[in-house]
Amino acid sequence: MTPTEETALRTPAARDETLQAESLAPLLALVPEVKLMVGLATAALIVCALYFGREILMPLALAFFLGFVLEPFVSRLKHWGLPRTASVFVVVAVALALIGGAGFFLTNQVSALSAELPTYQNNIRSKLANLRADAGKPGMFDGVLKTFDTFKSEVDKAPPTAGEAAPKGSAAAPPPQRVQLEDRAPSPFQQAIGWLEAGSGPLAKAGIVLVFVVLILLDTLDLRDRLLRLWGGTLHRSTDAMDEAGRRIGKYLTMQLVVNLSYGVPMALGLWFIGVPGAILWGAVAAVMRFVPYVGPMISAVFPVALAFAVDPGWSMVLWTVGLIVALEMVVNNVIEPWLYGASTGLSAMSLMVSATFWTTLWGPVGLIMSTPLTVCLLVIGRHLPRLRFLDVLLGSQPALDTPTRIYQRLLADNVEEAIDLASEQAESGGVTAFYNEVGLPVLRMASSDHAAVATAEHRHRVVSGMDALIDDLVEQHPAGETGARGLPASVVCIGGKWEVDTLAAKMLAHALSSEGQQAEFRPANVVSAEYIARLDLAGAQTVCLSYFSAQPQAQARHFCRRLRRRWPDVRIVLALWNAPPELAGEDACKAIGADAVATSISEAVIRVSDLAGVNLSEGYLPAAVPEADAERLKALQASGALDARAQMLFDSAAKRAADVFDVPMAMISLVDEDRQRVRGAFGSLSQQGAMQPDDMDMPRSVSLCGHVVANAQTLVIPDIGRDLRFAGNPALKEKGLHFYAGAPLRDAAGHLLGTLCLFDVEPRMLSQREVKLLEAMAADVMEGLRTEVLSWGGPVPAPLHVGSEPSAIVGQLVPSGA
Repeated sequence: MTPTEETALRTPAARDETLQAESLAPLLALVPEVKLMVGLATAALIVCALYFGREILMPLALAFFLGFVLEPFVSRLKHWGLPRTASVFVVVAVALALIGGAGFFLTNQVSALSAELPTYQNNIRSKLANLRADAGKPGMFDGVLKTFDTFKSEVDKAPPTAGEAAPKGSAAAPPPQRVQLEDRAPSPFQQAIGWLEAGSGPLAKAGIVLVFVVLILLDTLDLRDRLLRLWGGTLHRSTDAMDEAGRRIGKYLTMQLVVNLSYGVPMALGLWFIGVPGAILWGAVAAVMRFVPYVGPMISAVFPVALAFAVDPGWSMVLWTVGLIVALEMVVNNVIEPWLYGASTGLSAMSLMVSATFWTTLWGPVGLIMSTPLTVCLLVIGRHLPRLRFLDVLLGSQPALDTPTRIYQRLLADNVEEAIDLASEQAESGGVTAFYNEVGLPVLRMASSDHAAVATAEHRHRVVSGMDALIDDLVEQHPAGETGARGLPASVVCIGGKWEVDTLAAKMLAHALSSEGQQAEFRPANVVSAEYIARLDLAGAQTVCLSYFSAQPQAQARHFCRRLRRRWPDVRIVLALWNAPPELAGEDACKAIGADAVATSISEAVIRVSDLAGVNLSEGYLPAAVPEADAERLKALQASGALDARAQMLFDSAAKRAADVFDVPMAMISLVDEDRQRVRGAFGSLSQQGAMQPDDMDMPRSVSLCGHVVANAQTLVIPDIGRDLRFAGNPALKEKGLHFYAGAPLRDAAGHLLGTLCLFDVEPRMLSQREVKLLEAMAADVMEGLRTEVLSWGGPVPAPLHVGSEPSAIVGQLVPSGA
């Protein structure tokens, strides 16, 4: 049936719908352009509103900013029992008193310096005279400049016209006299009126800001509720956005204050040591001016340098002052600020510069001071509103592309050298196997997904050839060890299933196996025929790994396995299904295809090959290390009260709350003593090969996961223990059938790690960054509750733990967090 006949057989309603859809198609194609134009017009309107409404918006924004700074002090007074209204007026009064006192002190300093300045006039005149004399001396370019001036003056001379020529014998006209008009000196009353007019504007704005600050502090909770209502969406997202904005701005202000003090205090001490008058004044000015980004430090440096120029008859004081300022700028900008700031704001350096320029253009100096907090608010809005996600991309400090996408893009652009540099950096920091797992396979997955959709033949060639060169470079940088494949027959052969990406994955797997001590090599993909099978030359091979990126590889894999079984019936076959659905990873699907094992990642393939080869991975398992200061930690554990039986109720309650919040079958509080991990509070149980109770988690410290948390002093998250090379061979964990583990350290007030608050599951799972921080916060709450409990007991805390001699460190290495 032709398309015309098919259209004729449709109902009239169906024909009308088809015609309507065809007529709307051109309009629908214009929707992206219309959205872009509407977005640009909206942005232009917002910018115009910010500019023309600055007289109202600037005081309001400044009041919100000051209210945010003062709110913690109001909350503290309210927590102490003072009513909120009284707390607000006390905090505002103290702030005004501090500002007035600082202004009075600085005014006195300025007055004292003003009185001393006339005594330095001789020095200033002498230095200026010397500078003029030096400037008047002939230089190396004086001859050239004089020649140029002579030539220019000759060119600029205009010949007199005939009408302008003076008659002979007539006297020259006298030159015109110069008349200058001077205004009458204003009276004192007029001067006072002028000062009032000049100061009325700033004073009025300051009064408006003060009123707004008081109102904001009085109605903070109501304003927060109204902002939540205006935000819309779910309360979870709105609350998270406000909390994140407050946390980032608060951390920025705290770090900025610390940086300013670390700059202003050494400045004052250094100027006092050099002998510059008013050293405390200039140190305070330097500390305050650093709140003004970029230009503030330059402005504050002018005053002490100028004063040093006036005070000292020579140049030594000026040079020492300039050297002090340059040294402080170098230390603060390159050491203290990167160390303290970190990711406090989450803004990139470029976005900070652009935001400072943008807000200064709109609001002047006030906009420059508030540029960072305002831009942080925009960043948070973009992070939590999907329609404004572009703000997070433009302003955020996080990479816009993750590492696999960056490498994939470099390969598409034929920039192989940069892709190799990125890969080498990742492999150096995390290891070759981890790189192939977390970066290499995702790159090939993207290439496989784009193969028939958007990639051209040139793109496919660039990715394949570039990835091949990248793997070769990694093989050269990280060759196989003494136990790797060096002239010995390969016991493991990795073969590409069908496509080039399958061959590249097989090549990565062979390198990873060689790095883990296996004798491995790879074979390229080809048409599976009798001739190809004969050319494989698998003599001496015990295991064959077949690599497939296809989402439905059953038919090809079954055919390949059947051919291999006919020729080499004793060989073990591992299917590496990098892109297959979860149902193909089961045991039944594996047997149906004809393989002995299935793996979905590089590390899991290493584990499966080792199991089939009879290699005991536990021999390569590194036990939890013992920190150097473990004796002090054990004493802190003994004195903490955590070992007292009265703390078990607190620990059980905390474990139950953690299990409910994170929806896991079991959570527990474990304490790590000299040689064992001991469960002190728990909730739930695990059902895997029979019910397992929390008491079953008491185990030697060397094989416990909580021992790694104590050794590394950081949270540890393992999504799937059975697929993690660091822990898959652990006999204690293997026996219990655990898959998921997350443990946050329990720290006392002195920073000693006593144990962990940990989560368990028999199914693999992940924790987000926010969930990891929540687990750490709950661990901190447990320790705070323990301190409160110990204070309520009174009397000495029993110490059942006997601390012997300082234990020796177990041979091993620290295991990084898997979060």
